[in-house]
Amino acid sequence: MPKSARVDNPQNIRAKLPVLPVRDTVHFPGVIQTLLVGRDMSVRALQIALNKDREVIVVGQKDQLIEEPKGTDLYPIGTLSEVLHVLPLPDGTMRVVLRGMARAHLHKLSFRARSFSTEYSLAQEQEVKTPNTEALIREAVAVFQQAANLGINIPPEVSETITAITDPGQLADTIAHHLPTTAQTKQSLLAQLNTETRMTELVQILTRELQVLELQSQLRTKVEREVGQTQREYYLREQLRAIQAELGGGDHLSEEGENYRQQFIQVGMPEETLERAMQEVKRLERAPTSSPEGMVIRNYIDWLLSLPWQTLTEDSIDVKKAVQILDRDHYGLTTVKDRIADFLAVRQVSNSLRGPILCFVGPPGVGKTSLGRSIAEALGRKFQRISLGGVRDEAEIRGHRRTYIGSMPGRLIQALKQCGTKNPVFMLDEIDKMTSDFRGDPTSALLEALDPEQNSTFSDHYIEAPFDLSAVMFICTANLLENIPAPLRDRMEIIRFPSYTEKEKIEIAKKYLLPEKLREHGLNKTHLKVDPKSFETIVREYTRESGVRSLNREIATVCRKTARQIAENNTKSVLVTPDNLTDFLGRPKFRYGLKGKTNEIGIATGLVYSEYGGDIISIEVALSEPYAEQPTIRLTGSLGDVMKESAHAAMSYLRQHQAELSDKDFRYDIHLHVPEGAVPKDGPSAGITILTALTSAYTNRPIRSDITMTGEITLRGKVLPVGGIREKVLAAHRAGFRKIILPADNERDLDDIPESVRKQIEFTFVSDAQEVLNLALTKK
Repeated sequence: MPKSARVDNPQNIRAKLPVLPVRDTVHFPGVIQTLLVGRDMSVRALQIALNKDREVIVVGQKDQLIEEPKGTDLYPIGTLSEVLHVLPLPDGTMRVVLRGMARAHLHKLSFRARSFSTEYSLAQEQEVKTPNTEALIREAVAVFQQAANLGINIPPEVSETITAITDPGQLADTIAHHLPTTAQTKQSLLAQLNTETRMTELVQILTRELQVLELQSQLRTKVEREVGQTQREYYLREQLRAIQAELGGGDHLSEEGENYRQQFIQVGMPEETLERAMQEVKRLERAPTSSPEGMVIRNYIDWLLSLPWQTLTEDSIDVKKAVQILDRDHYGLTTVKDRIADFLAVRQVSNSLRGPILCFVGPPGVGKTSLGRSIAEALGRKFQRISLGGVRDEAEIRGHRRTYIGSMPGRLIQALKQCGTKNPVFMLDEIDKMTSDFRGDPTSALLEALDPEQNSTFSDHYIEAPFDLSAVMFICTANLLENIPAPLRDRMEIIRFPSYTEKEKIEIAKKYLLPEKLREHGLNKTHLKVDPKSFETIVREYTRESGVRSLNREIATVCRKTARQIAENNTKSVLVTPDNLTDFLGRPKFRYGLKGKTNEIGIATGLVYSEYGGDIISIEVALSEPYAEQPTIRLTGSLGDVMKESAHAAMSYLRQHQAELSDKDFRYDIHLHVPEGAVPKDGPSAGITILTALTSAYTNRPIRSDITMTGEITLRGKVLPVGGIREKVLAAHRAGFRKIILPADNERDLDDIPESVRKQIEFTFVSDAQEVLNLALTKK
């Protein structure tokens, strides 16, 4: 229906049309506007309009925050509009182009079928044309153009269109549409039917907006003027300094620079470093106050001042007291404590400030890190732990150069700042876990820090000045010594940490772990009582490790279960015995005594050593008729190159001596497997075990189930010594073996095995493969 026909009959209430509620905007008659529609009710209203005569009532929403408005939340007057174009978007919303046609009053607004609809009547505008109206038109156009010149974002064609409009109502609607004002203000203009009054209100709004724009322009001009003044002052100051330098008057020292100079003198840094620091202060004085360069220099100066150039902690070395502290905090480890006491005794006698560089090597959980804390306590020094596991960037050790944004010193210098003293105890944890990549090799960066001949002038890339690390006591920890590069290993005193015996674990659980966990869980001795035999059961059936970390966790589980029973059942005391231990820890995780009960063919038990301590492995061999002309050997179980070479060496020895072992021809396909195939295995110590399993399968002679062994095999059948004897023997003892075959050259290693274990095991020392086979294989 044409617009003129509607305006001719404004009082006539028309049939229902869909209602499109909008937020943050007002749609005026005579204006083409694009809206983004996303709410379900709005999309539904558009669909209804498109299906009929493309007409819709656009109504403003009183509260913009209401997502699902009711009829009372909409204004009573809106705009009758024609839908010109609709574009569905991928996110489910619609972009719609509307043309305003006339103001409309809403009657009998209702919400049905997920959208609003209403009967309506066209609003009759009161058009008055007087000289006052003409004046208002001219004033509105002039003020609007001034506002556009001061910053309102108005397209150029709109300004041209406005100057050509002579109808006051249409002019007011067009200008109101482009005003940067609130939706409430625009709604009041839409509801105003008297054109002269509407123009008056519009001119008032434009005048206020013009005043705001003028203030913004003044503020912008003022800021630009002040920035220009700051640059001018900086230029003049630089000229003044140049003139003073020519006249010989020198620079005027700033208060900040003078404070820095006094602090540098007080901290007692070396002369060379002091000169460099003074140069940095001069650079800071020449740099603009808030420039990035000034911030970098100030940060560097602060780092120089925070380092303990001359601050030392007075050592209180008393070897007897140190031994008492070590015994108090750690059970067993007699050899380790003796080595540490020797180092401390040398320091007490010599009064040397140079710190030793120790490396604790042993399986996890044996007390390497905690022993470092005890050493620091015995010396009266501060302790700082630096974790190096996974470090692969050289800058982590030496720091970043100051040319990089966000650069900072390396971990060693940072640790010195944190502890505030020049002679702390540094614990470099997991030094064998460092790796290297394109960013450098951090182990090489440690060479200077851990070399007593070089670390007195350690250079950090960020500090760019030598710092004396010779007073620092470095203690490194590692699980495997082989993973530490040889040049770095050569600079350290190696102290090996052995695995704990079963007796030692039980004593540690009683004297250290249980009291500690009771305190952590808010319990005491009356709340939890543990039968001494329960500790033995926990060690044997719930843990299998060289250290005591799993044991510590199991005891913590017992304490948690106890606390729960006390809280739920009001129990005053809980007794843990081997019989009710499953109520606390569940079913046993390991079977104590892993040695086989029957002699079997082709299955031999050997001893291995890894970063987690000693363990036992089974080696299985199966023979089958060959599929090809030449027999093949297949090795499975994630074997490393060295272990594969041991298998081939054993195979070669067996072929050389097959006539001595059996009268049948040795033409079989061989499959050698080491169980737990997902676990990598390597090393030469399984050589005699592999030979025993191969010979058993070939000769059809069972292997004794009560014997385990370790040793390297050669092509001539010689049995060579291997490492990790103590840990291997302890693993065999844990598994229930009481007969062990060892290389003859390893007999000297028996001194490292605890006497309580040594007495329970029968050791047989061999030097030839035939001796191994005679001991391990049963008679036919």
